[in-house]
Amino acid sequence: MATRALDADLLARELGNWRTSSRSGPTYQALADGLRMLIVDGRLPVGSRLPSERVLADALRVSRTTVTSAYTDLGETGYLYARRGARSTVALPHTPVAVPSDTPAKINLAAAALAAPASAVQEAFAEAARQSASYLQHTGHDMHGVLGFRTAIAERYCAKGLPTYPDQIMVTSGAQHAIALILATYVQPGDRVLVEQPTYHGVLTAIATAGARPVPVAMTSEGWELDAVHAAVRQLAPTLAYLVPDNHNPTGLSMPVSDRKRLCDIVSETRTRTIIDETLTDVWLDAPVPPPVAASLNSRTDLLITIGSMSKSFWGGMRIGWIRAEPNVLATIRAVRPSIDLGTSVVEQLAAAWLLTERADDVLPERRDILRGRRALLIDLIAEYLPDWRPLPGTGGMSMWVQLPAPVSSAMCASASRLGVELPPGPRFGVDGTLERFVRIPFALPDEELTEAIELLGRAWRSITGSAAPETSSVVI
Repeated sequence: MATRALDADLLARELGNWRTSSRSGPTYQALADGLRMLIVDGRLPVGSRLPSERVLADALRVSRTTVTSAYTDLGETGYLYARRGARSTVALPHTPVAVPSDTPAKINLAAAALAAPASAVQEAFAEAARQSASYLQHTGHDMHGVLGFRTAIAERYCAKGLPTYPDQIMVTSGAQHAIALILATYVQPGDRVLVEQPTYHGVLTAIATAGARPVPVAMTSEGWELDAVHAAVRQLAPTLAYLVPDNHNPTGLSMPVSDRKRLCDIVSETRTRTIIDETLTDVWLDAPVPPPVAASLNSRTDLLITIGSMSKSFWGGMRIGWIRAEPNVLATIRAVRPSIDLGTSVVEQLAAAWLLTERADDVLPERRDILRGRRALLIDLIAEYLPDWRPLPGTGGMSMWVQLPAPVSSAMCASASRLGVELPPGPRFGVDGTLERFVRIPFALPDEELTEAIELLGRAWRSITGSAAPETSSVVI
């Protein structure tokens, strides 16, 4: 089978600012760390062929010895497969790589998600088990979803100011699954998909998997530049657009009502089919989000496809999401769906329906309170351990978009990984290796873990910049 050969210039762009200062170790180690992060993130496909040592050295403007040593390091740790007379190919370790005893346990800042509200979720599944008896006489293959759950979702939209009927809902196995279904239905290889910059990294992966090309439109610290969105749509004619207007991932911003109306005008005028991701709509911290974007669309309602999920509101282990769209749009997606899956777990839908109807009013306020406290803690910790960093607190969500004083996000995250903190660099949330001045830091971990993580990030930052540790503490106890 033919394998994909990676272009050296594109690989250099993906690596971003991988170089670290001499204080953090040899240059080859920094390069190996950068390549390893790309492999783990899935941005270098397993089995693809890396450029030759000479070609990559030329693209990165380093010595061939540096690249040779980096490739050797990756090979010894299982991330590269080398054969004499052939290019090295990307791999993943078949068995866990031996970790030195002094290597710290990993703290995961890659996922922005809370642990489950255990008692509520356990009670939901117990109730679902009781209700499942009436479904056991059927195959369980249902492309639309359990009627009771679709009705519960529709009622929540109605309560938010968007009249919705159960036949406008299709249940999916999470929001990522919903995105994949929509892309499979409407996008062909080579098509353009408009996205925010920065944006949810999962959608960039899904677009790449579909063979499409993301078209980024930059956001500012204040929010969306709709004039830029309008210009990009008119000039580039994307097949699809993807936006996160509620507690945006990763910035935490929410689109105001006036901008939602303007966005709908753009969608109607340009006839651009648009995905509105409401996965984080319940995770507001300062004020409830405005009514759904679709509530502002008066014509061509078939152009807006809204997706939602249980993962951020309740639990990521409950792989339940949905698509809200006009029935004819859902019928089109339904025709494609059997090539991807045969429906969503009935028992999990029953549990999700019970949580929405019986426990949402108790669980969601509690989770928002937890996140408010951890967001405040994160701001204080950054002020103490990373005073040069500039947090850009949004109004909701589970993470903070933080600006660094220098474009070294990739190098800093590689250094942090060696200290035991997994943190995706800023370029993972953008297109073409940009956003090196930013990192996304979730504040979903318990206080002790979050505190340890930021202290270690401070050490990683000092290792690549050579800066001194802060002398005073600004954390309010």
